[in-house]
Amino acid sequence: MTATPAPALSNTALIDMLNARLETALAPYLSDAPFALVDFPDHANVGDSAIWLGETTFFARHGKRPHYCSSLKTHDHDAMRKAIGTGPIFLHGGGNFGTLWQAHQDFRIALMERFPGNPIIQLPQSIHFESDAAADATVAAIARHGGFTLLVRDTPSQAFAEQRLGCETILAPDMAFCMGVQRRGAPAHDIFCLMRTDHEKSVTGALPASPRAVAAGDWLTEDRARIRRARVVSRLLGLADADGAALRTFDRLAQMRVQRGLDQLSSGRVVITDRLHGHILSTLAGIPNVTLDNSYRKLGNFIDAWTAPSPIHRPATTLDGAMAAAEALLTEEIAA
Repeated sequence: MTATPAPALSNTALIDMLNARLETALAPYLSDAPFALVDFPDHANVGDSAIWLGETTFFARHGKRPHYCSSLKTHDHDAMRKAIGTGPIFLHGGGNFGTLWQAHQDFRIALMERFPGNPIIQLPQSIHFESDAAADATVAAIARHGGFTLLVRDTPSQAFAEQRLGCETILAPDMAFCMGVQRRGAPAHDIFCLMRTDHEKSVTGALPASPRAVAAGDWLTEDRARIRRARVVSRLLGLADADGAALRTFDRLAQMRVQRGLDQLSSGRVVITDRLHGHILSTLAGIPNVTLDNSYRKLGNFIDAWTAPSPIHRPATTLDGAMAAAEALLTEEIAA
């Protein structure tokens, strides 16, 4: 039987709907207890920074601020315990639950081992283990902890978690949607291709020739000197508010990175991307976009669950197909 396509929504209505789903999913885990938000993504990948800003925006919307936050490099178990006691620990969301990005999974397991009395809430993730057996250490840690809640971004991740991981599992959109509608910059090209250059890349080969003005790149490079200056400024601004200094610094870094990504995406009237947050940020900024999948169908699974009704998105499976879809969207964009 052929599935019935999801009815199209306006872009704003879709963003509002996904925010409402996040509110429903996370509201039960908000309380007046001091809490931590950990695993800040202190690297150049724009998508992780968009997730972080969505997370801190969500908490601020509810009048809450983490009492402790850290990156992998700055985390201190003792300092976190002092700051939150037995309060909840929220883990940054994304696509690193499993074996693709081992340092983050090791950190997750270490938290479960070290803080058995604290509720741990994993904000929305995509799951990918190389094998069923590769999940054994995570399964054991979750069982020993007994208070781990996992939010997942797609239905295959949900099915795996429910069948294998033995924890409360909730389907929810990506936290970046809590950023809300973003401002689109002026385009400089007809088509901008944001394409992965890491080990999640799936589609390879050269882009087909086009009479359009086409530019391509990734978003894993940043101005390190500017990032260092931002850290210094943020620390100085936080001297009068020591408890908020880390959060202030992290938010400033994330804002710089997200703006860099929005500038890249906005440079095209239409975007082609195999990055999930190339799609998500394009959706938030109202930029027509075509998606190709990554190595484990992270984009396709997410789109199936949440953004299939988008009127400004088209899926593709090949570079030729992506260029054809971009041409069609470009014609619509120009006509509009």
